[in-house]
Amino acid sequence: MSFIDLYTASFWGILVMLLTWLIQGLVAATSKASQKDAIPGKIDQSLSHDSFVFRSHRTFMNSLENLPIMLGTSFLAILMGTDVFWTGVFIWIFAGARIVHMALYYGIATEVNPSPRSYFFLLGLLSNICLLVLCALTLA
Repeated sequence: MSFIDLYTASFWGILVMLLTWLIQGLVAATSKASQKDAIPGKIDQSLSHDSFVFRSHRTFMNSLENLPIMLGTSFLAILMGTDVFWTGVFIWIFAGARIVHMALYYGIATEVNPSPRSYFFLLGLLSNICLLVLCALTLA
């Protein structure tokens, strides 16, 4: 069985993460560009959670903050040959958590903290930490 065959589930999870990130970028750019007098690269500072433009921008920015470390951790885990099953599980938990986080951020205009999306942010963070621990245990 080839290396790629072993980690197929992980690669599919990574693909879902990347597609989610791409979709978030497109939604944020489209919603912002549809605003009257939109200026490329600038978000109106008066916007808050009641604005979909703000929420879509923050969703994308949150992914910019979180996906690079998870992608790095995912590829490190695969290159190190960590346990195939758990690597896939942690990648898919992160991918699913990011999708639910996105849906909740798009759908719920709240400034309450923690909001429902916070729990899925934490679930994604926990899966990243668990995958990092799996890498460390593989090195030990």
